[in-house]
Amino acid sequence: MIGITIGLILPRVSPQVSRMTGGYTATGDAAQTLGTLQVVDRPKIHRHYNRDSFGFKETDDDGNGCNIREDVLTRDLKNVTYTQPGGCKVKSGVLSDPYTGKSIQFVRGVKTSAQVQIDHVVALENAWQSGAQDWDTAKRYQMGNDPYNLLAVDGPSNQEKGSASAAYWLPPRAEYRCDYVSRQIGVKAKYGLSVTSQEKDAMLGVLHSCPGQPLPKQ
Repeated sequence: MIGITIGLILPRVSPQVSRMTGGYTATGDAAQTLGTLQVVDRPKIHRHYNRDSFGFKETDDDGNGCNIREDVLTRDLKNVTYTQPGGCKVKSGVLSDPYTGKSIQFVRGVKTSAQVQIDHVVALENAWQSGAQDWDTAKRYQMGNDPYNLLAVDGPSNQEKGSASAAYWLPPRAEYRCDYVSRQIGVKAKYGLSVTSQEKDAMLGVLHSCPGQPLPKQ
C-alpha cells in the first residue's frame, strides 16, 4: 500500500526516547479508551481478507432508501444538490476536507466522482487483521456501513492511506490528527478490535499533543 510505504520512510523518534520524555502520555476519554483495547502484535490470519465480506453500500440501516455512500455525502458536504428531486444520488456539493483542509467541489461523473471518496477511518483490511475475520456476516456488514467509521474525504489522500493503521499513515493536515486518531479508537472500542504496539504508540504520540481529547460522538 502506498500509505504504508510513506509511513515507513517518515522520520520517527524511537519508542525508548518517546517514553523517557513522556511522549506516550495522554489524557482524556480517547486515551483512556485506548488503554482498554487489546494489544495483539502478531494476529493469526486464518481467513483471506475479502473487502466484499463487509458489504459496503449493500445495506440501508436507516431505511431511507439510500446507500451509505449517498448518506455520508449528504451528511458531510454542503450546498448539496441531487440528480433527482427527492432522490438519493448526490449530484454536487462542497466538501471541507478534514484530511487536507482543502475545499473540494464535488460533481458526480465518471471523471470527477473520485475526487471525493468515502474513507473507512479504521480500514476494512486493518479491521480484518484486528479481529473482524472471526465475526459473522451481520457484524461485518454493520461495521462496513457504520456512519461512525465513515468520512467523505479527499480522494487522493484516501488512496494514499490504503489500509494503513495510524502507525503508518496520518492525515496530512496536522490539526485533524487528534480527531482522526480518537475516531479510530472509538471504532475499535465499539467493535472490540485490537491494536498493535506500534499502532498504540502512534496513537498516544498524537494524543499527547491534545490533552483531554474526547471520543467522537456516535
